[in-house]
Amino acid sequence: MGKTSDLTAVQKTIIDTLHKEGKTQKVIAKEAGCSQSSVSKHINRQAKGRKKCGRQKCTSSRDNRTLQRIVTTNPFKNVGEIHKEWTAAGVSASRTTTRRLMKDMGFRCRIPCVKPLLNKKQRKKRLAWAKDKKDWTDAEWSKVMFSDESKFCISFGNQGPRVWRKSGEAQNPRCMRSSVKFPPSVMVWGAMSSAGVGPLCFLRSRVNAAVYQEVLEHFMLPAADQLYGDADFTFQQDLAPAHSAKTTSTWFKDHGIPVLDWPANSPDLNPIENLWGIVKRRMQYARPNNAEELKTTIRATWALITPEQCHRLIESMPRRITAVIEAKGAPTKY
Repeated sequence: MGKTSDLTAVQKTIIDTLHKEGKTQKVIAKEAGCSQSSVSKHINRQAKGRKKCGRQKCTSSRDNRTLQRIVTTNPFKNVGEIHKEWTAAGVSASRTTTRRLMKDMGFRCRIPCVKPLLNKKQRKKRLAWAKDKKDWTDAEWSKVMFSDESKFCISFGNQGPRVWRKSGEAQNPRCMRSSVKFPPSVMVWGAMSSAGVGPLCFLRSRVNAAVYQEVLEHFMLPAADQLYGDADFTFQQDLAPAHSAKTTSTWFKDHGIPVLDWPANSPDLNPIENLWGIVKRRMQYARPNNAEELKTTIRATWALITPEQCHRLIESMPRRITAVIEAKGAPTKY
């Protein structure tokens, strides 16, 4: 307790009060619960009018507010661009000082979350869908087979520009990138339920209605037999053109398979999206040299998904629906 910086605000108040009353430093130290040397240093500092030591800051509070406004307005700029704009406003500071002050303000450089663009009509439909499904039980959701396509690249390193944001701002629209439907390419189709995952299908051509129906015939039906046996189930798919085609709807009717109604642009409601994320994170250090090696890696990683992981994701459906209702149809953290 030999440093005045160790004294609490309460201790400093006690010292100042007793010193004004004429008490000795020994008595003050006993009452304040600190060493006599701390009392002496605090009294001497107050007498000299010294508030604190150290190098004087090169920026004012106004300069700092200007920096915070620049970062808040342009969160996707890098430090060099932010520093250039700040110094152009008349501030004299180094790039290191710029980075340090941004860190002191609570900003951290992070990879931005990617969420789909939703118009007012889509948000309204998502909200209506969530309200309609809010009372579904885990048992009802376990009867749903979720499906989706996902694009896999040989390199996972290019994640785009980063964003400056504070803790708790990951879902702030200002700090997020908007995503749109990716262009047709070679993708992977997969399905899951609370019982586990089905076989993967590697798509070699543009997915039209005919190609998609081949996937359903040769991969979805075997997955249903594997995951449900003779039990009834409901199939989930998004509203991609091939999925919503009339011939596809006819295929489902001919096979007697009910399809779950699904809101547009709602990957946050589909638990299989989380499975794709798990697979890609596990593959982030893999370095396949060609497409065949990439497929082998995907198959091996997909095979490691356990039924317990799938069951936990299915159990998250009520929470996802509650989040959509609370967000009034806007994209959620899932």
